[in-house]
Amino acid sequence: MNKTRILRTSLDLLYFSGASRAFAGMCGGVGAIFMLHHIRPRGGQCEAFAPNAGLEVTPEFLDGVISFAKTAGYDLVSLDEAVRRVREGDVSGPPFACFTIDDGYRDNLEHAWPVFARHDCPFTIFVAPAITDGACELWWRGLEEVIAGACSLHIDMPPVRLDMECRSDAQKQAAFEALYRPVRSMPEHEQREWIRRFCAERGVDVNSICRAEAMGWDEIRKIAADPLCTIGAHTVHHYAVSKLPPEEVVEEAVQSRDRIEQEIGVRPTLFAYPYGDAGSAGPRDFELIAKAGFEAAVTTRKGLLFPAHKDHLTALPRVSLNGGYQRLRYVDVLLSGTAFALWNGLKLVKAA
Repeated sequence: MNKTRILRTSLDLLYFSGASRAFAGMCGGVGAIFMLHHIRPRGGQCEAFAPNAGLEVTPEFLDGVISFAKTAGYDLVSLDEAVRRVREGDVSGPPFACFTIDDGYRDNLEHAWPVFARHDCPFTIFVAPAITDGACELWWRGLEEVIAGACSLHIDMPPVRLDMECRSDAQKQAAFEALYRPVRSMPEHEQREWIRRFCAERGVDVNSICRAEAMGWDEIRKIAADPLCTIGAHTVHHYAVSKLPPEEVVEEAVQSRDRIEQEIGVRPTLFAYPYGDAGSAGPRDFELIAKAGFEAAVTTRKGLLFPAHKDHLTALPRVSLNGGYQRLRYVDVLLSGTAFALWNGLKLVKAA
C-alpha cells in the first residue's frame, strides 16, 4: 500500500469513526492557512504518469473547499488579517480560513482567480521573481519531462546509479521516485547545474517549461490589482533556504521583496519558504526572515494556527490542498486538527 493510500485510509478512519469530530474541540485551533500550487482542469486526476499531480487541484475542488469553510462558519480572511488576529490575540470569534498559493503559475490567474472572485475570498500568491522571469529551473518538472519522453534511463550520479527501462507508466514512476530524493537533497546551486545538464543532454529546455507555466510580470500586476489578492515573497530562485549560508538567505528574501515592489509598486510583508518542510527551513531561517523585516512567514509544516503562534509568526504551518486528497471529508478531518495532532506527536505548535 503506497503512502497516499495509507494516509487516505487514516483520514477515512478518523472521519467515519467520528474521532475527528470528537476531538475537534481540543485540536481545532483558531484558524487555518490553506496551501495550493496549481489549480487547473483535471488537476491531480491524471491516471497516467503524473508524478507531480499532488501539486494540482481542480477549480471545482477549490470552489468546494471555500464553500465548505463558509458553511462550517469560518471567516474568510486575508493572510494579513489572519496574522493580525494571532499577533494581537484577537481569536475569541469564529475560526478563520485563508488561502495561499505558492510560485505564481498562470493557472492561478486563469482558473483560481475566478473562483476566489466568485466567493469574494481573499488570497495570497507567493512570487519567486526568477519563476516570473521564466528563468527558474523547476527541476521537479524537468525530471518529469525527461522521464515522460524516455524509453530508458542510464544515469551515473554517485551514489545513485540507474539503468532502467522507462516504457510503462509504472517504470516511469519508479524512475522518478529513484531520482527525486537524491536531486532534492543536492546543494542548491549544484542541483540547478545538474538539472540543466541532465535536461539539455536529453533535449528538454528547462526555461521553456518555466515560461510555459509561470505568470509574467504583466499578469502578476493584473491579478495584484484586485483588492482580494496579496503578493508575498518566495525568495528569488526558489532555493531551500536551510541549505544556504545565512547571508544568502537574507539576500534571497530581501531581493525577492525588492524586485516585487519594483514591479507592482507594493512592498511585500509576507514570506513563504520554498519547499517549506522541516528539512528546508528551520529555526535559524525563521529568525533570519524576522530580522529581514517580514511580518510573518509560512512553511509547509502541517497544522492549524493556535494562540501560541503569536511567538512563531515566521514559522506558521499550513493545510495542504493536495491533488491526491480531493474529498471534502478529508478537509473536514484536517480542519478538526485531529490528524495533525496525531502526526505531530500531540504537539499543537511545532516550530523547532
